[in-house]
Amino acid sequence: MHLEHAIAALRFDPLIPPWILLVLGAFAGIVIGLALWRRASGSLVRFAAFAVLLFWLTGPRLVSETRETLPDIGLLVVDQTASMLIGDRRQLAEAARATLMDRAGRMRDLELRAITVPESGNAGTQLFSAIERALADIPRSRFAGTIVITDGQVHDSPAGETTGGPGGAPLNVLIPAKGEESDRRLRIIEAPSYGIVGKPVTMRIVVEDLGTTRKAPAVLTIRRDGEPPRSQSVVVGKEQTITLPINRAGPSIVELSVNALEGEVSPLNNRAVIEVNGVRDRLRVLLVSGEPHSGERTWRRLLKADPAVDLVHFTILRPPERDDQTPLSELALIAFPTRELFQEKIGEFDLVILDRFQNRGLLPPLYLANIAKRVRDGGALLMSAGPEFSGATSLASTPLGSILPGKPMRLHGVIEEKFRPEVTDLGQRHPVTEGLAGGNTPGAPATWGPWYRRIQLNEAHGDTLLRTANDEPLLLLDRVGKGRVALLLSDQIWLWSRGHEGGGPQAELLRRISHWLMQEPSLEESALTAHIKGGQLRIERRALDPNAVRVARVIDPDGRTETVPLRDMSPGKAVGETVATLPGVWQVTDGEHVAYAASDTANPMEIADLRATATVIGSLAHSSGGGVHWLGTAAAPDIPDLRRTEADHPASGGSWIGLQRRHDHIVTGIASVPLLPAWLSLPVILGLLLIAWRREGR
Repeated sequence: MHLEHAIAALRFDPLIPPWILLVLGAFAGIVIGLALWRRASGSLVRFAAFAVLLFWLTGPRLVSETRETLPDIGLLVVDQTASMLIGDRRQLAEAARATLMDRAGRMRDLELRAITVPESGNAGTQLFSAIERALADIPRSRFAGTIVITDGQVHDSPAGETTGGPGGAPLNVLIPAKGEESDRRLRIIEAPSYGIVGKPVTMRIVVEDLGTTRKAPAVLTIRRDGEPPRSQSVVVGKEQTITLPINRAGPSIVELSVNALEGEVSPLNNRAVIEVNGVRDRLRVLLVSGEPHSGERTWRRLLKADPAVDLVHFTILRPPERDDQTPLSELALIAFPTRELFQEKIGEFDLVILDRFQNRGLLPPLYLANIAKRVRDGGALLMSAGPEFSGATSLASTPLGSILPGKPMRLHGVIEEKFRPEVTDLGQRHPVTEGLAGGNTPGAPATWGPWYRRIQLNEAHGDTLLRTANDEPLLLLDRVGKGRVALLLSDQIWLWSRGHEGGGPQAELLRRISHWLMQEPSLEESALTAHIKGGQLRIERRALDPNAVRVARVIDPDGRTETVPLRDMSPGKAVGETVATLPGVWQVTDGEHVAYAASDTANPMEIADLRATATVIGSLAHSSGGGVHWLGTAAAPDIPDLRRTEADHPASGGSWIGLQRRHDHIVTGIASVPLLPAWLSLPVILGLLLIAWRREGR
């Protein structure tokens, strides 16, 4: 509201230059001084005449200004970041805001502007940045001061500033609590994001008690992927080392929690979640080529291009039945270490690839049985079969045949004709062949290049992912014990790498087959995964059964259960989403699988210290002339009174806060009246001179 009032003042507008006035004044002083020395009778009257003359020459005026007083502007800043959700802080802050705005509204010379401090992501509470933005629209001559309602956890407090509040005006801080609080927190010092399967990882943590000097015991509880929890006692304030083994590939969710401190403000930061991704260290692959052929180079290039693969490759250049008296030293650059590979070190290989390998007595049955045993114990076998697979030396007739997913036809087992491989209905849903470039889809044929040779089977089992046009299998996958087997019934995939009639995705297909065999989690055909990003829990379920259940049950960190529907995204894949803002470990199940997802707080700086405290900005408030006031509880809020203060007075008291009066105004009108106009001044001067002349003439 604008108030008008008038102010009168005496102003001088000299009729002649000031230096002439000084000269005239000096001359008049000399003349009067001589008259007084001679005791002339008209000296005082002559002095009066000179005084009136000089006063008239100064141009005295009475100036009256009409002024419009501008209201002062105060700033009310309300913290609305995540830490203000603790307890009843938000309710207390809103009550204080409403009360202060109401009291300010009854003051005619004050405008109180309210702003909020929103969430700033991982930047914490950027309170002073919000104040600076608001001050850009407020003239400093009208700024009365700042009132901040916050829990005191401010992350952009001015460094080293101790002599004034924002904008050079007082700062008053209102804290929605009864007083300084205590808090226990679990802080992660160092945690790895990945670990090597079979080796342990080490984490470093510390439990800290803030705002208290009590030495309360702390018990740390460790949970991982639904396993039974284990607890251990830890010393508060001392760094602790935790060692966890990595038993499998893929992500593992580790939740650490510590018991609550008596009287602490909130247990929200008493737990932390760490996701450790298990990776295999240098997968060892043994590739044995039964004879040199065009496709051999395809396998070698694929495996050598993968930096995570240690490849051991041997090619049988000459069958053992061929005897031409050539010295053994000239038969091979490196002797084929059959005993070392297939007896002593077979357990060290994650994957064995037999490329057009046949049983010609080179490997005794015991060694082939060792390969089968290695697969059953968790290893993997990939066979790329050519004409040798249907002959008398077929590996299907050896101990290795017990783990193969198919038996070849003995007669007419080799079919040589042009055909295009097709993805089966099951293959459309399987991650090994799903979405391969150039593959057939419902209603559209395959566009990749043809092959010209394949092997027929008498019997087959496992999952058929590729087939011919007349529904005969080309690619079979199967699980045997703890391990896996793949059988590719053609040796012509190398045509795709040459771009024959358009080529095909041979590198991608062979990569997927190899990684599925080595149990890569992302290629599991029946799996449930869950991830949290941006406060959203995303569930992804893979299933080969098209009639699989399309719902998932979600259990949040507090134990509440929710059913989330899943929608089909592609053959074999269904997804669902739900809100997941609560920090901790979320559990998801579809009735067959269980998955875990880690949800951390959106703003870790906000929960690093949950206390309501004046230790961060209290000194700044006091140095500015303001103060700190505690608002008490929501049931009985203690909101200080709002007053107006002068600039040289304190802006805070025991039960009140103040905003300064700045007395800023604008002039709306000016009236000027001469005190000695010429028509009055000249007669007065002449009259006084006449009186002085008559007195001196007597």
